[in-house]
Amino acid sequence: MINRFIKKHSKNLYIFFLFLSLILFFFSTDKVYAKSFNIKNIEVSKPFEINFDKNKVIDEGFIKAFSELVFLITVSSDHKIIKKIKLNQIKGMIESFSIKEEKFIDEIYYVNLGVSFNKKKILNFLEKKNIFPSIPIKKKFLFIPIIIEENKENLLVFSNNKFYDEWNNNSESFDLIEYILPTEDLEDLNLIKKQFNFIEQYDFKEITSKYYLDDSIIALIFINQKTIRILSRITVNNKVVLINQSFSNININNTDQLSTITKSLKIIYEDYWKNFNQINTSIKLPISIKVNGRDNLNVSRLENTLDEVNLIYDYYISKFDKDFIYYQIIYNGTPDIFLKSMENRNFNFNTQNKTWVLK
Repeated sequence: MINRFIKKHSKNLYIFFLFLSLILFFFSTDKVYAKSFNIKNIEVSKPFEINFDKNKVIDEGFIKAFSELVFLITVSSDHKIIKKIKLNQIKGMIESFSIKEEKFIDEIYYVNLGVSFNKKKILNFLEKKNIFPSIPIKKKFLFIPIIIEENKENLLVFSNNKFYDEWNNNSESFDLIEYILPTEDLEDLNLIKKQFNFIEQYDFKEITSKYYLDDSIIALIFINQKTIRILSRITVNNKVVLINQSFSNININNTDQLSTITKSLKIIYEDYWKNFNQINTSIKLPISIKVNGRDNLNVSRLENTLDEVNLIYDYYISKFDKDFIYYQIIYNGTPDIFLKSMENRNFNFNTQNKTWVLK
């Protein structure tokens, strides 16, 4: 009798866990396909005329949202793809959209859209164009523009520095870099002036260390009568890169010409940061892991994490049994990078076998 009781309830227990695994499977599948690039606050307006068509306004919003996404995740040289893509292609990569607000003011229709693009379809589209996208990571940089008037042997850091005054006046919604300008400090000014003859070799660590920012951009703007030469010293993760750029027949007291230089520099800095965070979509590393299927909280936490890891191209449940859920992960990186990324999120794996086991 006892043996029959055990067998009967063991069978019921197995059915329970099988049912639970099925639930997890369906929830997991939904989460996988929810991974997307989300573009918010796309604003479009059109006059409300006789032939007004709301669908055309929405279509214009889709084009605008796609353009913003491309500007967000690709370098400037790749932005030309926007001109060649058709509306139907854009629509085919959209997962969902929502109308946040719509209104009529003075016979003009205004709409604010949010558009979600399927991440996998976007990556596939770019890969076919031989374009490697970047992880859209927002970043704060300490930015110090220094004007060097070579003829006068003078430095302008704060006062009368047009770049310092105007730099943050114009920004785009797709910009990834937030520029933190230094506060006016007489000690810093004197320190920089002492380095006038060695300014290109100076590392600025005495100044940048005050702002508790790991990364910085120092723009040395050499001005003479004919040209402006700008040497940008970009520091990311203690690695320093120098970029030179020259402009001819430019007057920085001219607002339009100053804006031209500023935009050009910001594109260079954005491109550098995007290249730093580039995704090599040609790498599609298959990773097999298994997780204790009875630990529902841990399974949920893992899937939420897999949704957040940018280099994960896709993941899905390949199978399950009464003890484990088996995941197949497609990763745009190396095994070491994956393990380090997961370790930083408090997930560790036993990697002795082909299928890694979540500890």
